[in-house]
Amino acid sequence: MFTTLDTFLQTWSYESASTQKLMDALTDASLSQPVHEGGRTLGRLAWHVAQTLPEMMGKTGLHVAGLGEHDPAPASASAIAQAYREASASLMEQLQAHWTDATLLEQDDMYGDQWTRGVTLSILVNHQSHHRGQMTVLMRQAGLPVAGMYGPSKDEWAQMGMDPPPV
Repeated sequence: MFTTLDTFLQTWSYESASTQKLMDALTDASLSQPVHEGGRTLGRLAWHVAQTLPEMMGKTGLHVAGLGEHDPAPASASAIAQAYREASASLMEQLQAHWTDATLLEQDDMYGDQWTRGVTLSILVNHQSHHRGQMTVLMRQAGLPVAGMYGPSKDEWAQMGMDPPPV
């Protein structure tokens, strides 16, 4: 749970930049990579991450820029990446303009439960990280390079002139 707005803003700055790296690496062809038959595709997962920002934060009264949760996913990888970029920036702007540390203790009805806003922000970060992990697996299956999030990816070890750790 976040107890200060500044701590969240610092965390979000890193986490959203990591997510943006993945979004920017998507291609139109990769969007159709499925998890499994009948499951979400890479494009649908990426869109879900982007559209969750206005959807979830809207439940707290913030007006984060972005399309609605029921709007169809764009067919363009660049459109999804741009939607995420805009929603993430809007989230930061909305928080700085409307919330304080004290606001993080307020509660909202979130999916049938009562969450403090500090918990909501923690869940937003964890939700994004969860789906980002799914996206990296599908990106590998689609033949895309994967950026490291909390250390170098296999692709990045070579760029650093090093061998990746043994598998």
